[in-house]
Amino acid sequence: MPLLSDEDIKDKLGGLEGWERVDEQITKTYKLKNYIESVGFVNKVALLAERADHHPDITLQYNKVTITLTTHSDGGITEKDFSLAREIEGVF
Repeated sequence: MPLLSDEDIKDKLGGLEGWERVDEQITKTYKLKNYIESVGFVNKVALLAERADHHPDITLQYNKVTITLTTHSDGGITEKDFSLAREIEGVF
């Protein structure tokens, strides 16, 4: 999958509240009610990721879940990252 240009990445981030670019990744931290809700959210993300065959880095800290996306096989940010980010937003 082709890497997105800096302009494309900026435009696509504009449509995803709270997501930001960090180097060659996009990331967002979600705040949930408690640990159990955080684990439930991570499980939902895991199912989406498995279905998409695109696996984010996930950090769980009690009621905060940080999702980081990049397309390792292509060496940067692709449409695949934004597609999964939109799906994650849908289950939050």
